[in-house]
Amino acid sequence: MEATIVIDKEKSIWNILETVCDPEIPVLSIIDLGIIRAVAFNEASNMVELTITPTYTGCPAMDMIGAQIRMALAEAGFHQVKIQQILSPAWTTDWMTESGKQKLQAYGIAPPVATNFNQVYLEDLEIACPNCGATNTKLVSEFGSTACKALFQCKDCLEPFDYFKCH
Repeated sequence: MEATIVIDKEKSIWNILETVCDPEIPVLSIIDLGIIRAVAFNEASNMVELTITPTYTGCPAMDMIGAQIRMALAEAGFHQVKIQQILSPAWTTDWMTESGKQKLQAYGIAPPVATNFNQVYLEDLEIACPNCGATNTKLVSEFGSTACKALFQCKDCLEPFDYFKCH
């Protein structure tokens, strides 16, 4: 019976984490981003233990994400929380959910398209404009509104837009 309770609590924790949004891209949950690597609940100590991987080493949003995780869990009655950050394996956009990529698109940010990002230059990618869908786009800057995004412009609708870089 105790194992069932722990599994149910872990499932509840995952559901709570789905409500914690990235402070830089509020349409994405931290589950959508794929930064949650492990969730465990220790019944004896009533401790939630999380393992997370930042999207970038030194990502400034990680402190805020940690605080939001703690607040969301505390609101649900989980007051003992241990969050461990791991850097290896390094986070990759492959860990993002398909739902998260669709949310990015709807929000006006082009989702990552390349899977072999080490061998692709940003200017060589065919990035669809999230506003009109055209692929007639050009790289404006390798860095957009945050370090994890590049700035593109659509040559058809002329709108600038962020592209969530693969890594």
